[in-house]
Amino acid sequence: MLTGHAPETSRATREPAPGDRLAAWQRALSRTFVDVEVTVEPDRPWTGELTAERLGALQIATEEFGPGTILRSARSVAADPRTHILVRRQLTGTALLLQDGRAAELHPGDLAFHDARRPFRIVLPERQRARILMLPRALLRLEERQLHTLTATVVESADGGAAGLLLPLLDGLVEEVSRPGLPRREQLARAVADILATVALERIGGQPESALWERITASVRTRLGEPGLAPQDIADQHAISLRYLHRLFQRQGTTVGAWVRARRLEAAHEELVRPGAAHRSIAAVAARWGFTSPSHFSRAFRETYGMSPAQWRRTAGTVRTD
Repeated sequence: MLTGHAPETSRATREPAPGDRLAAWQRALSRTFVDVEVTVEPDRPWTGELTAERLGALQIATEEFGPGTILRSARSVAADPRTHILVRRQLTGTALLLQDGRAAELHPGDLAFHDARRPFRIVLPERQRARILMLPRALLRLEERQLHTLTATVVESADGGAAGLLLPLLDGLVEEVSRPGLPRREQLARAVADILATVALERIGGQPESALWERITASVRTRLGEPGLAPQDIADQHAISLRYLHRLFQRQGTTVGAWVRARRLEAAHEELVRPGAAHRSIAAVAARWGFTSPSHFSRAFRETYGMSPAQWRRTAGTVRTD
């Protein structure tokens, strides 16, 4: 079923001819948002439902579709003058948004921006539901280079900062402005646009995330000696989701486990040649820095530094002057 813009397509989506039905759905999406191409797998049943309304410069729509793929191709970009920013807030199911060389895997509650001025692809493995907001790019008050870094990155409520505070408020405002007969709907629509602009500005500014990264790594350094230190413990300590914690480390080109292991090895590497620790056995140094198995520690040390802990202690001991 299809409702909202292009109501004539609601009849087409109920017709048995698969090609006509798919074409009607593609037309509805293209009229509501920007020109796109839709593909589905011939042997998999799919459904499409769309409700949408325009409130001043802002358009709010609820899309229920899948499985299938929505493509904004280079050809579509060239033929369609619309250059809006689209914001996808995942309600149910999952979606994979690809743009500008990045891929954002969206789960319920996640949000991501995509830019109609450049090609993008949305892959929907199953039926899902999402709220789509479309607004002129000028309302986000971002430079083009900033917009380019914003697209296809996941924003979730657990990110902290403005996102954590404003995304629940955004949901409430969207529900309010969608109610028929509500006074001051256009003013509320502008408030929605302002919230999106704030979230976008924080996202590309990087300062809140950088500060969080510094807090997390500083606290983990104080806990390297805890052999049972787990990613969930770290996430809980900083009141963020486990998925967001992993994503923070991925953005630094590493993983939680690899980063902790490297810092533990660095600490042990330094302690092995510290004069005040000369009385400690290699096993004791390993245990002090969170390694429960001396043999595992020795293997990891050799892989990292090219020699065993004992060799390092002997070699460094012959050249130290302090």
